[in-house]
Parts: sequence; C-alpha cells; structure tokens
Amino acid sequence: MTHSDEHTGRVADATSGSWVYSALPAGLRPYAQLARWDRPIGWQLLLWPCWWSVMLAANAPGQPVERWRIIYYLALFAIGAIAMRGAGCTYNDLVDHEIDARVARTRSRPLPSGRVSRMQAKIFMALQSLVGLGVLLQFNGFAIVLGICSLAIVAIYPFAKRFTDWPQLFLGLAFSWGALMGWAAMFGGLSAAPLLLYAGAILWTIGYDTIYAHQDKEDDALVGVRSTARFFAERTKPWLAGIYTASVALMALSAYAAGAGWPAYVGLILAALLLARQIVVLHIGDPDQCLALFKANHIVGWIIFLGLVAGAVENWL
Repeated sequence: MTHSDEHTGRVADATSGSWVYSALPAGLRPYAQLARWDRPIGWQLLLWPCWWSVMLAANAPGQPVERWRIIYYLALFAIGAIAMRGAGCTYNDLVDHEIDARVARTRSRPLPSGRVSRMQAKIFMALQSLVGLGVLLQFNGFAIVLGICSLAIVAIYPFAKRFTDWPQLFLGLAFSWGALMGWAAMFGGLSAAPLLLYAGAILWTIGYDTIYAHQDKEDDALVGVRSTARFFAERTKPWLAGIYTASVALMALSAYAAGAGWPAYVGLILAALLLARQIVVLHIGDPDQCLALFKANHIVGWIIFLGLVAGAVENWL
C-alpha cells in the first residue's frame, strides 16, 4: 500500500472516495472491508437477479400481485443482498487467507494484513448471516427452504478455483440464486420463467467475472489458482460472445414464459448492445479496463430491471 493507504487502512483495489473511509472510525474500517462495503458493485450484482425475478413475477398475467408486496420485497432483497454478500466475502476471505497473502491485489485485505483476527472475522460473518436470516424469514415457507438450499453452493464456491477451470460457474450458481428467490417469494413455487432467468443470470455472471478475473491471471498462475480467464486466455472474446448471447437469449425466453410486456424485450436488446460493446473494446491485458468493464455490468442490471418494470406497468394498464 502507499503511505496514504497505510494511513486510512484502505485495501489496494478499493475506491478511495468510499464513505467507508470518510464516515467510519478507523477501528470499524477493517470490518467494512471484509464485507466489501467500500466496493458496492458486488452486492449490486448479487441484487439484480433478485430484483429481476420480482419484476418478472409482476409481469405475469393472470397472477395478481399486490403493488405494496413488490416494493416490500425489493427492499427486503436489497437488505439481504448487502448482508449476504458481506457474509459471503468474509467467508471467502477466511478460506483464502493464505492465497490472498500471496496476491498483490489482495494482500492488503484485513485478514492477510493482520488488522482482523480469524475469530473476529468469524463473529462478524455470523452477525451478517443473522441479518440475512432475518430477511429470509419474511418470505413464505417454500422461499425459506429454497434460500437455505443456496448455502451449499456458497460453501463450495471459494474452493472451486482449486479444482476446476470454471470457478466462475460456481459463482454464477450462487450469485444468480436470487433469480429463483424473487419468483418463489411472490408465488410460493417455481416455474419455467424463473428457471430460465436463473440460467441466463448464471451465464451473465460467468461473463462479467471472467473479465474481472483477467486482473489477477498472472498472480493466479503463480499460486496455482484456476479461472475461466486463464482457461479462455486469448480466446476470451469469442467465449464471451457465446456466453453473453446465450445469456440474453435465455432471459428473453424467460420473459416470454412469464408473459412479460414488450418493454422487457427492449430492455434486453439495450442490455445486449452494452454487453456487445464490452466484448468489442475489451483488452484483457489492461487490468484497469477489465475492472471498469466489470463494474459497467451494474448498468446492464439497471436496464434489464427497468425494462421489466415498464413491462409490468404496461400489463397493468
């Protein structure tokens, strides 16, 4: 870290302008860093499949949904996404403690830098998990069981980079679970629409996290960590083209299965154009650009969400 980073305790890949460094006392900053509160893009990307799923359910004709429930569930999923992403990152850091100490981008994190003990991290993880449990218990029984089932995938994910070239698939399975949860919370069951949305969201996650992983591929090679970035290598662009195309196609099928209004498809077309631009401009040897393109997927999430919102409104009119 630079001298200014040492003073603030900022980790190497965090945004210097984050509220974490201006609003929190120094003693709390390491915990905020464990939860990645200084990098909101993670919980935002975790949230989008949840919000898409809620609004996909709101698009379904013949299944009346109270408007207040839509707003209430959107708020619950926002709280849950922040809490569970924080708990997941804390768990991931506990598992990857030794690997993070050997990677330039991560060695300044609270655990490898010694600013938080393993016991303190475990207690903090438990507290965040309790918040997530509190959110989960607001839903129906089916959604509660479904949410608990996701923990198996979450537990496996940090180890995936050790045994497969596709750890991004396991991230997709975990990060996209909300595509099932929103629909389940609204209707107490599942159908083809949320399953197709889940599949599309998994592919979207593989795509954006492949771009993200290109930042670390040299260090990953040194420590023996596997990723789709290393596996695709110079073939990353054609792989991304196929993955993103399949992702948007599955989401379009999901919208069709749900009976979504036409604005939902406009949103998907605009999102597809943004994803195509990512592929065209991507330079896998430029870590700063890889990070910027990864973060740009928050805009993709917004566009798909707003299309589904407009589709629901169009159906209500």
